[in-house]
Amino acid sequence: MGRCIVDLHGMVNDVKINPSWKKVLNGEFEKPYFGAIKQSLVKEKQAGKIIYPPGKLIFNAFDKCPFDEVKVVILGQDPYHGPDQAMGLSFSVPKHVPLPASLKNIYKEIEADLGIKMPGHGDLSSWAEQGVFLLNAILTVEKSRAGSHQQVGWQQFTDVVIKVLSDLEQGLVFLLWGNFARNKKVLIDPSRHHILEAAHPSPLAGGAFQGSRHFSRTNQLLTKMNKRPIVWKIEN
Repeated sequence: MGRCIVDLHGMVNDVKINPSWKKVLNGEFEKPYFGAIKQSLVKEKQAGKIIYPPGKLIFNAFDKCPFDEVKVVILGQDPYHGPDQAMGLSFSVPKHVPLPASLKNIYKEIEADLGIKMPGHGDLSSWAEQGVFLLNAILTVEKSRAGSHQQVGWQQFTDVVIKVLSDLEQGLVFLLWGNFARNKKVLIDPSRHHILEAAHPSPLAGGAFQGSRHFSRTNQLLTKMNKRPIVWKIEN
């Protein structure tokens, strides 16, 4: 399996990606806008700015969940902007990093929905390896500046990714949490896929995410389609 690599220390390498993604994205990486994204990241790095996640993890969601294995899509906005948090999977943090508030609320909902006690760490890699595509619409962020890369051009790329999933796959379950994610609904064909919407799990939503039961509902939908349900339990 190839890993997407963006070298932020100088020249930008050609993007290497799992063949299943490279095939369906039809040369998106060679288009001018994608070249502009890479050059923007290089300039920021050369200016001494710290960019998250590390270059080797920017495309981690694609690396861990090949196109033809996607069953569920959980769409985030942009990576966590604190040290060591971002790992290229939406809402996920490495095992040694304290749980962010949004992820704590996700875990609370899983426990209320399924009765599953969740672990003390926030690494969601096991979900990705089962076909949960943990995609951030914006794939990078500057340290301590949430939303700082909204204008870099990532959304042009990730909109294509969502549209390709919608057009070429069948029976995916899209989990859209919060207004930002809900606005991506226009890219998804509801006659081909299932769309579940809820408030964002952030504490700023005042607990409105709780009670959505998206995790049990997702597995019910997968089971009806004769697909293997997701094991949401994460081991310590």
